[in-house]
Amino acid sequence: MKEYQYILFDLDGTLTNSQLGITTCVAYALEDFGIHTENLEELRKFIGPPLKESFVKYYDMTDEEGDRAVEKYRERFATVGLYENEVYEGIPALLGKLREQEKTLIVATSKPTVYSEKILEHFGLKEYFVFVAGSELDGRRVNKAEVIQYALEQNGITDLGKVIMIGDKEHDIIGAKTCGVESIGVLYGFGEREELESHGATYIADTVGDLEKILL
Repeated sequence: MKEYQYILFDLDGTLTNSQLGITTCVAYALEDFGIHTENLEELRKFIGPPLKESFVKYYDMTDEEGDRAVEKYRERFATVGLYENEVYEGIPALLGKLREQEKTLIVATSKPTVYSEKILEHFGLKEYFVFVAGSELDGRRVNKAEVIQYALEQNGITDLGKVIMIGDKEHDIIGAKTCGVESIGVLYGFGEREELESHGATYIADTVGDLEKILL
């Protein structure tokens, strides 16, 4: 198995199960538009992609309405939603082992950096990472390739052969490929095997245990 020095992790669906917080906040935002959601499972599709993109795509919103929906979402997420979350079993132990091997661990997420850091701090994960690359509240850097590129540049990483991106959605795999790095698609998150394989994930990990076998 190839050895990687720089390991980039997505946040939602890779480090933590954020389904409850995200779907509840999306439902809260949709209520502002008179749209009531009975089943939160229907809103799982919002996990991973940029929020505004999903509001526009799934509810035929205008650009302006998409901005308003994101603003409403954050109204609840900033104080309550980000903590309606849980760390996947086995993740802290895996991160600890990687750090023991002196691997450079970085978070690369489309979630705003300010929220990502609060989540990592709250759940005791921030200490494992040297850098958190996320989007900005003003809409900058929501594309996954931009996030990955930013992470590489900010950490002076030029040997792309030693980099791997880990995520649960097609956006993670596409972003990695765009930036010229390999990827691991994880199936314990919110993505499907077909989307990860069809976009060219280098490896597929069904469980956190499988992920450990690939990395260690």
